[in-house]
Amino acid sequence: MKKFSLNILPIIFVLLIQSSCISNSGEYTAEEKIRQDVEWLASDDRGGRLAGTEYEASAANYIADRFLQIGLNPAGDSDTYLQHDLLEGPLAQSMGVDNYISRNVVAGITGSENPGQFIIVGAHYDGQGHGGTISLNHETADTLHNSADDNASGVAGLIHLAREISEEPLSKSVLFIAFSGEELGLLGSRYFADNLQISSDSILAMINFDMIGRLTEEELTIFGTGTSSQWDEILPEAVESGLDIRTNSSGNGASDHSSFHDIGIPVLHYFTGTHADYHRASDTSDKVNANGILAITEHASGIIRELSNLHADEMDFTATESQQQNIMRGDSVTMGVLPDYTYSGDGFRIDGVREGGAADEAGLREGDVIVQVGEFEIVDINGYMEALGEFTSGEEIVVKVRRSGEIRDLTLTFK
Repeated sequence: MKKFSLNILPIIFVLLIQSSCISNSGEYTAEEKIRQDVEWLASDDRGGRLAGTEYEASAANYIADRFLQIGLNPAGDSDTYLQHDLLEGPLAQSMGVDNYISRNVVAGITGSENPGQFIIVGAHYDGQGHGGTISLNHETADTLHNSADDNASGVAGLIHLAREISEEPLSKSVLFIAFSGEELGLLGSRYFADNLQISSDSILAMINFDMIGRLTEEELTIFGTGTSSQWDEILPEAVESGLDIRTNSSGNGASDHSSFHDIGIPVLHYFTGTHADYHRASDTSDKVNANGILAITEHASGIIRELSNLHADEMDFTATESQQQNIMRGDSVTMGVLPDYTYSGDGFRIDGVREGGAADEAGLREGDVIVQVGEFEIVDINGYMEALGEFTSGEEIVVKVRRSGEIRDLTLTFK
């Protein structure tokens, strides 16, 4: 990002206008617009939106066009909506996009009273492409991953929220950022955070949407509530949403909010939970709850409006430990389970079991709490991930799980 200013007039320039872009004519309801954004981004034609590919570029242009339709100010490189970055690192190498160009999509709404103070709202738009290292479809190579919940859902929520706030601007400026490179190690958000053209002290908070498309029984988890003492005051003041909200204090985890936590900015991360389609070809748009996304963004809107009533100096910051780790580590074996990130008790609770995986064959079930792996006692998800690094494929161990109040010993062979 070269020069940052939200006081510029939106410039007129040519974007790649997609034939399926949605107009702001008002012929659709908010829920319908959210669903259409999800379906467009997660369609087969988008090729999985892997960072650095032509499909990512197409998605970036689509999002930039949506921001232009809404009337947001471009806030990327050279007064455009795009901020360019070079992909680097082991995951970029393994996915064949090392040293390829990636792009964040950055836009803003200028504050009416304090334009030099900012609230950041973000969601990553890149997906898993055709699988590979970052996929959990280990048994099927080169399969299209539509990446609907992860994270077309968050981007659709981001666009809806931008439209809503544009109709009633706040006293503080708001930046809306669609990040790329998240699936390759938070590359886009780290680049943005490391190259801020504004003081981090002028940023009240960063709000992140990642996997908000599977709202069931109104259960929503908000991470990061321990990153500022002000969240205890702000969260109860948000609009009544009817959501069953669970909170987690950690603001340091496997999504883009972590990049801002690391530079001392309070964060919140909205998340509806893992599921059996996570990082698999089965994460498709027909399974996304558009009405749930609408409810979540309405709640976030209330939070942002409460934030706008504060001065940046009033938002203190507290560093937190990670509760949400990347389960896609390539240097260790896997059991084939999904973690329950909302669990805060002792041990590691399973939210899903991959059919045919090591855990499935050993008899582990959803809801089991792993308390010991081999000789390693498991206190939390961090200990679980560390323990996996000590084993090799083909090794047989005993896994102790707590099920219905009883401890059971299950024999597991790593694959």
